[in-house]
Amino acid sequence: MQRLSSLDASFLYIENPETPMNIGSVSIFKPPDAGFEHENLVSLIKARLAFVPRYRQRVKDIPLGMFRPVWVDDTAFDVSYHVRRSALPKPGNREQLDELVARLMARPLDRSRPLWEMYLIEGLSGGRFAIVTKSHEALVDGLAALDISHVILDSESQVSVGPPSVWRPAPEPSGIELMSASVTEVFAHPTAAMELAVRTTGEVVTGAQAALTSGVTSAMDALRDLVSLARFRTRSPLKAKLGAQRRFVSVDLDLQELREIRKSASVLSAHSISVNDVILTVLTGALRSWLIRRDCLPGGQERFNALVPVSLESNSEEPTLGGSVNAYVIELPVAQCEPVDRLMRIVEQMSDLESTGEFLGARALIDIAGFGPASVHALGARMASTLTRRAYDVTIANVPGPQHALYAAGSHMLASYPSVPLVPGQALSIGLTSYNGGLYIGLMADRDALEDLDVIALSIRDSMIGLQASIAQRRSSPGETHLRVVAS
Repeated sequence: MQRLSSLDASFLYIENPETPMNIGSVSIFKPPDAGFEHENLVSLIKARLAFVPRYRQRVKDIPLGMFRPVWVDDTAFDVSYHVRRSALPKPGNREQLDELVARLMARPLDRSRPLWEMYLIEGLSGGRFAIVTKSHEALVDGLAALDISHVILDSESQVSVGPPSVWRPAPEPSGIELMSASVTEVFAHPTAAMELAVRTTGEVVTGAQAALTSGVTSAMDALRDLVSLARFRTRSPLKAKLGAQRRFVSVDLDLQELREIRKSASVLSAHSISVNDVILTVLTGALRSWLIRRDCLPGGQERFNALVPVSLESNSEEPTLGGSVNAYVIELPVAQCEPVDRLMRIVEQMSDLESTGEFLGARALIDIAGFGPASVHALGARMASTLTRRAYDVTIANVPGPQHALYAAGSHMLASYPSVPLVPGQALSIGLTSYNGGLYIGLMADRDALEDLDVIALSIRDSMIGLQASIAQRRSSPGETHLRVVAS
């Protein structure tokens, strides 16, 4: 029996039908010649559950709500309940898959069972299939408890699943035992009783206490910055009252194209330009096109801000998940007409963050391998959920993934799109994962607030093309020689 942390418990407290705290991914696979059936996925999950023991535990409330809930083994655990099967009608295209993902992610999880589900989606065009993972944010912290998608993938196509591991659930504690343990903990840690008041919607004070009690000490620095940013008000349509339904759109980009843009733009700035800077610029251009259509471009004292969670820490050539989680608010220069000027503005801001020695992670978007992107997206989403939403318009969680092929029981993973949950008052979240030469983007939005989510999706590639043209034009201008001198 283990008690939920304050941060984990807060995700249960703030959840309602309009804001299900579900995080996950949708991955597309090509099956092996022998095929891939639902039974193959069930067998794979059974063999790998030992690596994610939290996935066989459920939340147990304390009688009278006198303290935070605890994790207990689910004595009636049934893997077949959690690993489900669905199919797309013909023609099984991307739009149909995205619509199904939106519906699945919008449904709250059953709290009487372990807080996760996995779906095998059959019927995709070209003989492919998809695996959709869906886990509660309280379940996945990205460190002690990884997302299940982290453990079902292998680097080799020929992997023996092996026999299911033997698991014997611990007896469920009685109500008296739960109350006794809670009373003892309250007396041992009197300040912990104050956590009963931390059932809030995630504003600044709540976020600060949640961050402190969960050990994410760096969040306080971010909070001070966010308070100073709160005076900038926007009329962004991304700030809206959420409904219960979602839209999801997936987008593919070529990582090599982004590398070439970075290389071409490198002579235009005195600062180092990263692939991540290019990606943020491309997204800024897409959001600008969408805002223009809505006649909502900010001006004057208004700003369009993005919360960029940073959650990867490593000092080695083989990165691992670390305990440092931070998030920064940057201004997306959507009012800037020229794409190359938008890039320069983002590069300056990101360089300022790096100079503090605290900015880690997404700059290494390429040439990084060795961990599960879904688990790291969970870290970023958790940080975003603890911070005030008054200071930013959209969350952009960018996580590097392995640059080699991965397999699930012999099935080749072709693409993987993250699904980052919405927080109260925010109508759009953007998750990005790089994998094996591609960049895969998942746009999650409130269904009513963003009927035109496809405009943002379609504008992403147009924005990338526009940035390429703008850089080429700037490099061919008479000031190119001067720019080279400045850059050197």
